[in-house]
Amino acid sequence: MRPTLLAASLLLLAGTSHAADISVVGLFPNKAVLVVDDAPPKTYSVGAAITEGIRLVSADNTSATIETNGKRQIIALGEHVSRSNAGSGRASVALQADGQGHYVVQGQINGGTARMLLDTGATMIALPASDATRLGVDYKKGRVAYVNTANGVVPAYHVKLDTVKVGDIEINQVDAVVQEQGLPFILLGMSFLNRTEMRRDGQQMVLTKRF
Repeated sequence: MRPTLLAASLLLLAGTSHAADISVVGLFPNKAVLVVDDAPPKTYSVGAAITEGIRLVSADNTSATIETNGKRQIIALGEHVSRSNAGSGRASVALQADGQGHYVVQGQINGGTARMLLDTGATMIALPASDATRLGVDYKKGRVAYVNTANGVVPAYHVKLDTVKVGDIEINQVDAVVQEQGLPFILLGMSFLNRTEMRRDGQQMVLTKRF
């Protein structure tokens, strides 16, 4: 079976002084091919130690999950994650634009995996009803609102998400809307982004948690 090739890398802290630069160059079920600090590529099985304080906890054909000092991070295609913001100690994540200039992130909502499109034009996080149900969001208990879409004004449900996590940034009690029609994927909107500092550098977007 051929591995899925990725152009993703992750900067991790092992302890407080040593930074390990880890790149994911291939994926198998329960295995990942990693380059650590410019060493030759090496295949790691789930559960294996990558370097001091860092281990591989899961891998499939689309992503690998790394654990550092008890904190877990999903690495998806084209995503670069910095687990520390030098000099500030605040959580940050660096996102790489895709070929169309979009930032697609692999994160978590209420503890469940969620693939989201960063959208600064969206007032709140917006979820299709199918994703909300999968993530355990009882949206029918939310307040009914109306949103403008390409197909006109459609009803939506205003809800609070318990947690939203992107990289090391985890934010609690985030406003969101759930739509039963007209939305093909999750939008990571300003109800999350307003609680971060956003800095764009070329094709890279760096988010740093504010509060």
